[in-house]
Amino acid sequence: MLKRLSVIWTIVRGDAKILWHALRHPQAPAWLKLGVGGLVVYLLSPVDLIPEFVPLLGVLDDVVLIPLVVGFLLRKLPAQVRADARKRAGLGPESGDDPVTVDMPR
Repeated sequence: MLKRLSVIWTIVRGDAKILWHALRHPQAPAWLKLGVGGLVVYLLSPVDLIPEFVPLLGVLDDVVLIPLVVGFLLRKLPAQVRADARKRAGLGPESGDDPVTVDMPR
């Protein structure tokens, strides 16, 4: 179980930081807390889609499913909550969030 958690953490580390800060944001929607709670219950639950004793596939379902759900939750966040969470996590703005203006010499 510890190996599974470390592999998943390696994959979702940046997104997990954003998700953590989004959960603590005052404007975080209630569905976010429910979604993250369900994700944690699934991750720690002994019941899996594919049992752990099946070589490679037992860990693979979690390695694929958890990042997909985390990404889905982050995409569904309100833009302001997502931007604030990225900033607090120490990550720059997403591409397309803040347009960069460049002064070109004439």
